[in-house]
Amino acid sequence: MPGRGFDAPDLLKFIEHAFPGVPREELIGQLAGGLGAAWRRPEPQLLPVPDRVRGFRLRVDLQHTKPPVWRRIEVSGDLTLPRLHAVLQATMGWTDSHLHRFRTGNDRMAPEFITPFDLEEGEEGMLEDEVRLDQLVAESGDRLWYDYDFGDGWKHVLRVEQVLDMPPEVPRCLTGKLACPPEDCGGVWGYGELADWVRSDYDGALRPEVFDSDEHARDWLPSDWHPDRFDVDETNERIAAAVAEPAPVGEELASLLEAAERRGASILRDILGRPASHGPVAVDDAEAAALTEPFRVLLDVIGGGANLTAAGYLRPDDVEEIARRTGITEWWIGKANREDLTPPVATLRSAARALGLVAVRNGRISPTRAAARCAGDPQALLHHIVGRLPLGKSPAERQAGWAALVVAGSDADLELWNHLIVGVLFDLGWRDGHDRRSMPPADSPTLDVMEQLAGVSRGRRLGGIHRPVGAIARAAVRG
Repeated sequence: MPGRGFDAPDLLKFIEHAFPGVPREELIGQLAGGLGAAWRRPEPQLLPVPDRVRGFRLRVDLQHTKPPVWRRIEVSGDLTLPRLHAVLQATMGWTDSHLHRFRTGNDRMAPEFITPFDLEEGEEGMLEDEVRLDQLVAESGDRLWYDYDFGDGWKHVLRVEQVLDMPPEVPRCLTGKLACPPEDCGGVWGYGELADWVRSDYDGALRPEVFDSDEHARDWLPSDWHPDRFDVDETNERIAAAVAEPAPVGEELASLLEAAERRGASILRDILGRPASHGPVAVDDAEAAALTEPFRVLLDVIGGGANLTAAGYLRPDDVEEIARRTGITEWWIGKANREDLTPPVATLRSAARALGLVAVRNGRISPTRAAARCAGDPQALLHHIVGRLPLGKSPAERQAGWAALVVAGSDADLELWNHLIVGVLFDLGWRDGHDRRSMPPADSPTLDVMEQLAGVSRGRRLGGIHRPVGAIARAAVRG
């Protein structure tokens, strides 16, 4: 019609004219259904499961990164998509902290698979759980797309470089380039700014504007992160942990799992199910020495035994030496020569006592027999500590201790420990006060010990992933 557009009433009149005698409500319903079908995402098309399992050499590219972040991996064709997701997380260096999705095309309406979370949220589609890789790719050049973190929008493309007659027994990474971007850095644009700043040797003029200062930015970055760093051996260690069979848990922890599931809670099970929770439990001698340093300093300072003050505190000279040798003096505000005014020293002594390393009798603090046997051997001392965890006799302390070990053993970022521990305890029914919605505290003697092992005495920012502490926690969980 001249002078104006063709609007909805015009369209409806036209359709009514074309279909005389059909009620208007029926026409509207058919029109809406047709439009919905036109915009509905098509279902993925699966290849038949092959008679023989083959392997695939894949190149994994993190799209739109310049220079490109990529990996080359070999996997078996019978790998299901959830297992492939775990392998990709470990291969790239992500922490599995966000949602993901596989797609069979690269356009906006490409067929895709939904996850169990999507299903719970009411989405419809083909579930990824039983779909195998060899039902989606078969020949060199075939591709599969993998999205991670819909906020930052990390998009990966997997391209088959070679079909292998013999599949690898376990997935493995052959090579790659550049470090995985930090989680929650703002996508490709934010990653590019961070990478340029770090490559410039932290030139203040290139610091991303979202940070108030260089110190703020460097504290936020994962420790030792550099955009050009890639270690294939570390990558394969992560992959091995990702595909390892779930480790058994002790009876006490198993009973907590049952209690949580009876309440309809899943956080504890989810954390235990993380690939990192199935990883190694051993640390080397250098790591053992670093982990146990605060406790060994305390034992060395008190020697065969030391007098306490009349109020039951460590003597000022001993407090000052412990603070100096553990690194507390470097960051603590104050003289660090009175235990009641230097909580980091008091917490260290409390943790050592809870671990059975020191005892207080008749105004003296002395090493226990167990401490005397292993104080000079960091590995033996670490073995003693693991054998005592979790600490506490009351249900509250024990359950908080188990929560701390499970969270640390999942290689969660240290900054997330408190949040995750609180979530586990809330699911177990613990509350702070009488309000049924109030969150319980994460504090426990076990958490104190884990933080000492992580280096809190040195004033280290408790952030990032501390893999040796994770290994120790896993050892304690498995008993």
